[in-house]
Order: sequence, then C-alpha cells, then structure tokens
Amino acid sequence: MNPRPFRRAAVSLGIAVATLTAAVATPAYARPDHVASAAVAASPVFAIVDGVARQVAVADRSALGRLGVSAAKGPVDLLAAGVDGRLAGDLRAANQRLLIAKGLPGHTGSLLRLRLAHPDMRAALARGESPLVAAAPTDDSATSVNAYDRFGRTVVLDAARVPQRPVLVVDVDTERALSVGLTLMREELGARGIDRAASARPASRASAAGVTASAGYWATKVDAVRLDDDKEPWIKGAAEIYNLVAGFGLDGKVKVDLVQMPYLDHAGTTYYPNQLLVHFSSYKYNLADVVMMEDDGDTNYSALVKAIAGALLVIVDGGAYTPLVNAILDALPASWYTDDPDFVDAWYTLSTASSGRKYGAGANGWMDVSRYWVEQL
Repeated sequence: MNPRPFRRAAVSLGIAVATLTAAVATPAYARPDHVASAAVAASPVFAIVDGVARQVAVADRSALGRLGVSAAKGPVDLLAAGVDGRLAGDLRAANQRLLIAKGLPGHTGSLLRLRLAHPDMRAALARGESPLVAAAPTDDSATSVNAYDRFGRTVVLDAARVPQRPVLVVDVDTERALSVGLTLMREELGARGIDRAASARPASRASAAGVTASAGYWATKVDAVRLDDDKEPWIKGAAEIYNLVAGFGLDGKVKVDLVQMPYLDHAGTTYYPNQLLVHFSSYKYNLADVVMMEDDGDTNYSALVKAIAGALLVIVDGGAYTPLVNAILDALPASWYTDDPDFVDAWYTLSTASSGRKYGAGANGWMDVSRYWVEQL
C-alpha cells in the first residue's frame, strides 16, 4: 500500500523553479535553501504515538483482541474503544499531550486512532495470530519500522515489504485535527488583521455593451489535480491536504484563504473536483499564490499560524505584485522540509486569466484550472 505520498518536493534540494511572469522580479523557489543543513529534532507527536503503541501492545490479551477485531473493520477511536483500568487513563493523558503538541484546543476531542496496517492482514488476525503494534512514523524516508510485541519487545520490520504478521497502527486522526486546526488558523489570522478573500463582497461585471450585468466575482476553478508518487512505507497513514491561497487586498494588506482538498486520497491518481481555489473578490492585483500543505500527523497549528502571520504582516504593498510563496515557506520550521515534511508544492501568480495545466514549482504535481464567474444570487 502507498497512501498519500506527496512529499518529493519537500525533500529534494535545489529544485529548479518555473519561470514567473515578466512583471514579477522576485525570484521564486520551491523551498528555502537554508534548511539543507538544519538540525532536525525528533517529532514530539511521534514520541507520544509511539508510547501509546507500546502501551496498547502490552495490554490485556482480551482487550488487545477486541481492539484488533474492531480495527480490522476500520479505524478505531482509542478513547472510545471501551478499554478499562490503567490503559484508559494513560490514553486520556496521551491524548492531552497530543493536543498540546499539535497546538489544538482541549475541546478538539480524541485524536488517537488504531487501524490495521494493511487489508491483507485481516486473515491472519482472524486466525488468532497475535498482532504487533506500531506507531505511524513521520519520517517518510524510513527504511525500517519499530513495532512492539505483547511483551513490549521491539520487532524491527522492513518498511518496504508488508509483513506476514498482522500489525496494528496507532496514528493521529488527521481529518479531525485539520478541521479544528484550520478553524483555529482562520480565527487567529483574522484576529491579526489577515482577512479572507473568499468572504469579500461581490463586485459587478460589465457586459460587452457597457451595461452592468450580474454581481459576482472571478475565481480560479480546479478542474483536475494530480500529485506524484514517492513510494512511501506501507505503514504510512492518510494525510490531509489543504492550501494557503494568498494575495493582496484592496487595502494593500495580505489576504489568505485556507482551502481543503479532502478528496486527494492517493498520489499518482488524477482527481476531477471542480473546486474553487482562488477567489478574486477583493484583490488589488489580478494575481495570487498557492502553497499546498498536508497534515500527516505532526503539524502544530498554533505554531504554523503564528509563523505565517508573523511573516505576512510585515509585507508592505509596494505598488507591484510581490509573490507571497517565498515569505510563507521562509516562515515554516526547518523540520517540515526534512524528516517530517508538511509542504507539498507551490503555484505562483495565478490570475483570473489562468487556464490549462499548471505545474507546481516543486515539480511534485499539476492542476488543470479554468476561470469561473461566481454569480451573486
């Protein structure tokens, strides 16, 4: 299996970048060059999830058996799985640490999930084979996976080959984390004076005869999108894709829309969403930039929004469009480009006239786009 491997642009150094329009003088790049030699600290999210994996592995055999049966049917919410005693308390405490590590509020709820690593393992689990338990890694280049047996001993597995023995994987509910995280980011950006373009007031479109037609605004629609395949380890779980769409408002201040792409389940597959990505409802310039990101479990949303807001608030409109991708990428922690990358790709200077196939600056994917008039009811 190879779920959602979207990260080649984040780990390839010195990527050549597509040429910008002649009006834009600022050089573009797919990722900051200065992170090549940066020291990377171990992911706090992985440390928490790995600890939970060991605790689940050494749980009472009957409890582990029930969890295995449930996980074979689909992902299990560990805090709602009905485990008793010390394990239940340990799981609640771990979930609280996980919320802090991801910069999410306490009302987010449970983020700890348990799933079967591969569908082919169902038969062995049904035969009563004792499963190993492992944590979903954040290192995309890992060549081995550390799992735990029922005695808490480490069993090293090949990351490239699906094991015969069943493996239960503890990971983060990234769908819930992203939903809450983007709400937090929108609120924080708004509080800091960075508004959304999508919430702006529609303008009027003039007809060819000069008569004002229906009110609305131009947008860029994604007709098709495809990301490249990196051959991730079999144990990796699903990530959640979202975009930071940035441009200058009529007041000269940066505006940012956060746009999810929940349908992007697999790299190497073309999707046809017909989704509006850029809303030019209140832009000063007929240009906007897109930075595609993912949450594969380790994103700290509180740190992310502070970094992005801090970088964008100091940008002053100089009377000509300045690409905003560079400022966003420079603001991201160095670790997001190495062992646990959350950056996928970037698209510079989309406009209301953009159409056809647009390749990402990091050569990690493409989008087929077209102009779309959003008419006011």
